[in-house]
Amino acid sequence: MVLFVGLGNPGSQYENTRHNIGFKVIDKLVNDFSARDISKTSFQGKLYRASNSLFLKPTTFMNLSGKSVQSVKNFFKIDLEDLIVIHDDIDLPFGAVRFKRGGGHGGHNGLRSIDSHITKEYLRVRIGVGKPEHKSQVADYVLHDFSEEESKVQDKLIAHVAEACKLLVTEDLNEVKSKYSLKSIDGLNI
Repeated sequence: MVLFVGLGNPGSQYENTRHNIGFKVIDKLVNDFSARDISKTSFQGKLYRASNSLFLKPTTFMNLSGKSVQSVKNFFKIDLEDLIVIHDDIDLPFGAVRFKRGGGHGGHNGLRSIDSHITKEYLRVRIGVGKPEHKSQVADYVLHDFSEEESKVQDKLIAHVAEACKLLVTEDLNEVKSKYSLKSIDGLNI
């Protein structure tokens, strides 16, 4: 069983924010697989299943994502190597896509929460959202909607990441890295 976790915040006011790109990828995967909703209150998130894949959108708000991930991981006895977390990354330019196992949280509160609940040796799919000019603007930046320019290409970026996620289940990580890593949105040939 593989557990895909998309990070984000619940509620319509956050729906199209940079912080919610993980949720958007999960929505695409749920749609592509016609996954069914198997949510329970104890999971503290929206959980969907399609054959041997689970798709989770924690509803705990970003800073407490680890509670939801731990609950689902324990319930389904998911191994760490079968946990894939999809999240926004301000240290990458908009549209960059990177894959890595383990590592630090880089100040990302969702990752910090997951690390504290289950350790940090899970696979991360990092989606670049760019960064503001000043460090003091980070919280405001990630909680704002994508710019008009970014919104125009967002669907293609989400589709690209979803395809990579599908292959992570069957192919070697290095194979997926070589096919799907992007330096920026320009790598999508839009």
